[in-house]
Amino acid sequence: MATLLLLLCAVAPPVRSATDVGDAILAESFRQRAQAIRERALNDVRDLAGWQKNQAQRRRELRAMLGLDPLPDRTPLRATVTGTHDTPHFRVENLHFQSVPGLYVTANLYRPLKVEKALPAVLYVCGHSPQVKNGVSYGNKVAYQHHGAWFAENGYVCLVVDTLQLGELQGLHHGTHRLGMWWWQSLGYTPAGIELWNAIRAIDYLETRPEVDRKRIGVTGRSGGGATSWWVMAADERVACAVPVAGLADMLAHVSERSPGRPGRGVIGGHCDCMYFVNTHRWDFVQVMALCAPRPVLLGNSDADPIFPVPGYRRPAEPVARLYKDLGVPEKFGLLETKGGHTDTPELRRGAFAWMNRWLKNDTNPITLPERERLTHQQLQVFAKPPADAINDIVHERFLRPATHPIPSSVEVARAWWPGKKAQLLEALRNRLLTEGGEKRDALNVQTQTHTIEDFAVTTIDFTSEKGVPLRAWLLAVGEPKEVIASVCDEAEWSRWVSDLGPAFGNVLYTRGNPAPRPYPSARPERLDTLRRSMKAGGYAFAIIAPRGVGPTRFSDGEPQHLRRRYALLGTTLETQQIADIRRALTALPVGKAKLTLQAQGDAAVLALYAGLMEPRVARLELTRPTTTHRSGPAMLGVLRVLDVPQALALLEPREVILRTDKSEWPWLEMWQRQLGNRTLIFRGDD
Repeated sequence: MATLLLLLCAVAPPVRSATDVGDAILAESFRQRAQAIRERALNDVRDLAGWQKNQAQRRRELRAMLGLDPLPDRTPLRATVTGTHDTPHFRVENLHFQSVPGLYVTANLYRPLKVEKALPAVLYVCGHSPQVKNGVSYGNKVAYQHHGAWFAENGYVCLVVDTLQLGELQGLHHGTHRLGMWWWQSLGYTPAGIELWNAIRAIDYLETRPEVDRKRIGVTGRSGGGATSWWVMAADERVACAVPVAGLADMLAHVSERSPGRPGRGVIGGHCDCMYFVNTHRWDFVQVMALCAPRPVLLGNSDADPIFPVPGYRRPAEPVARLYKDLGVPEKFGLLETKGGHTDTPELRRGAFAWMNRWLKNDTNPITLPERERLTHQQLQVFAKPPADAINDIVHERFLRPATHPIPSSVEVARAWWPGKKAQLLEALRNRLLTEGGEKRDALNVQTQTHTIEDFAVTTIDFTSEKGVPLRAWLLAVGEPKEVIASVCDEAEWSRWVSDLGPAFGNVLYTRGNPAPRPYPSARPERLDTLRRSMKAGGYAFAIIAPRGVGPTRFSDGEPQHLRRRYALLGTTLETQQIADIRRALTALPVGKAKLTLQAQGDAAVLALYAGLMEPRVARLELTRPTTTHRSGPAMLGVLRVLDVPQALALLEPREVILRTDKSEWPWLEMWQRQLGNRTLIFRGDD
């Protein structure tokens, strides 16, 4: 069977290579989306009354995007002190607690040698500073011990907690950054949620300490710890004061703007997954900052920091400063900008310490930074031997669970159960998963032109998929068709069409803005003849659908993982946008009253599945070897918390679906079909 060819191709001036068009489309899409998110965020913050009224809802949205709505159970902390070390200036306790059973948080608690009354406390959340010797990780808390020491020497209790990635018991921050775990996106998982939960439980622990004044708890940290400081302050109202250092850039900086070493690609490449929420509500970071108001917050950053550039933190700081002014407390928000790069400078430390003194101790005296001998790695070690029940290295598999949809064993109950379940899942797809980026869709702006090539009528269909993304689709016909077969291409399928059609079609498949490859594949007349005869005999037309990033609009190979991460930060995924492209192309196709069939294979078959679900004009689908689960297939933000591919296929009933695949790989779908007596889903061998 042939295929429908959808080409995403910008009408643009001549370019140097085939990837230039795809990269230009990508850059413009990122810019437009980032700007739209920014404007929405600014509107939220400008609406003082609305912001104050909706703070509880906003806080819940934030927790949800971090995988913490509802919050996990506050199980027993099982806090244990494993060692104590006294210096002439302070005491250090090595301790651990469990934020959830088996998830161990290793920490050092610094306090004065003598404590006669309840003291203010500071939770210090570490940045990325690996401390590994002879294969043993001592935790990044070792690198930041000078912060805990200063606080203890100056009348605080300070708890310095390890991060998941670089703690004594090491987990993962880099699932999408470098390990290809795109299912994190589909599950809605981010290690930022783990870091936030560990910090919340750390505050729970501080509240159990008799030395701590529960009304005077602050949080600070730098780099990754700076980001976590924002999450904690925004999400947990127990925090009275915060100093996030080198931990914030806005959406434009992350996904679009120039930065050293990453021109036009944004700064996301310099950050691991712990820096980001799963942005299903399409927030900018100004909204996170605003949730801290009216509590005292100081934003610290250096002016030559390559991964937190100046415009990226100044832009969100300005509207938040205005918010604090409108609330009547302008003095409670500050921006400390010092000279230097991404380093823990004395100037930043003095600023952080002074801010904590001012708001937690009402102390405005000058700050001194005495030189103290640092404790050794061994002195700050919590575990001599890792606990046998630790799940730190697999918590990304345990923290969030995918939805399950058990099919009732009774046929009668199953048939009564399915209509309601189907309606529920379809609503979730329409309202949560396939929203196409959140913004109102532009007009299609369809323009068509028909060419005669090798006895084929080839119609080009130019349309707008989204603002800044002009696309072109193609329809190949011989006579008036009764059926249009639209096939969604991956790169291999696109190449087959280019090869089968040959150079005579090159001028319509590739425009001057999308240069044809050199040398162009030779013509294969027998293929064209077979195609022509089958179309006449069957009364059907063909098209070819190649969503953005495929064929003439393929993206360049540089940092492909960060391309996908940028999409996720903007509240969607590349695959979700490809589904939207397919839907827009189907709408633009001039099929008249002809029956519309959608076909694809592999991952592209999953994209076609969701496009068909949302487009009722698709009467039939023919899918070859579709990926059985989003765990290994196309990523969609949070889809696994709702359904997986088998359930999505079931939602297509009563439309006819041909599955060319091994039936044994689809046990849920097979049982669903048997219990409901479904005959519209047909399994066929992969031929």
